[in-house]
Amino acid sequence: MPFFKITLIRSAIGLPHRTTGVLEALGLRKRMRTVYHPVSQDVAGMIMKVKELVAVSEVDEALTKAEMRERRRPDPGYYIEKAVPRA
Repeated sequence: MPFFKITLIRSAIGLPHRTTGVLEALGLRKRMRTVYHPVSQDVAGMIMKVKELVAVSEVDEALTKAEMRERRRPDPGYYIEKAVPRA
């Protein structure tokens, strides 16, 4: 089942209440927050109302918060290939 991955890029400060209401209905309250919604005409209509503020992509599966956090985690910067024996 496909999902919309929606990320709020621009702030909603100073915008009409109608626009901020659409963002709240989508579950976007802070910048750079990402939510997943199933692909439907209702959600597509809401996205079209705020298309200048959000980045949208279609993905096959929705990620949980823990999975998104794990994907954002950077490399440790080093790898231990073999432990050196201590004398």
